[in-house]
Amino acid sequence: MRRLRACLPVLALCASFAAWAVDPSPPMADPSLQERYLTLTHELRCVQCQNETIADSPVEIAAQLRREVRESLLAGKSDDEIREAMVSRYSEFILFKPRWSARTALLWLAPGLMLLAGLIIGWRVLSRRQQLLASDPSTVDEETPV
Repeated sequence: MRRLRACLPVLALCASFAAWAVDPSPPMADPSLQERYLTLTHELRCVQCQNETIADSPVEIAAQLRREVRESLLAGKSDDEIREAMVSRYSEFILFKPRWSARTALLWLAPGLMLLAGLIIGWRVLSRRQQLLASDPSTVDEETPV
């Protein structure tokens, strides 16, 4: 009896694995629509979780957005039309990969600018070290008095 009580939490945990599924909706009949659905739901950010796609988020707003994407695909809308509808409602924030615009230019250019700045700083540090070594009259092999 004691062993059964000790195993009960593990059994309850194992039984709940089926409840962890995020998107319980059945796959679409058309495989190309299903592929588009999966692609779109992995491109759109959950507006509540903000760190997960709507495909991975278990919250109700993500489920509503998944239903909206599904209905839009079944209605014959293109991927761009669906993205544009989501952006018009939730702004560019909903896209995990924001589009190029004047507002997002710094976001896209920042990695390259930081790399360039790091290279320039590294080059200046190394060149100054070489200048200091060239102007230093002592040599490395000299013994310094204690």
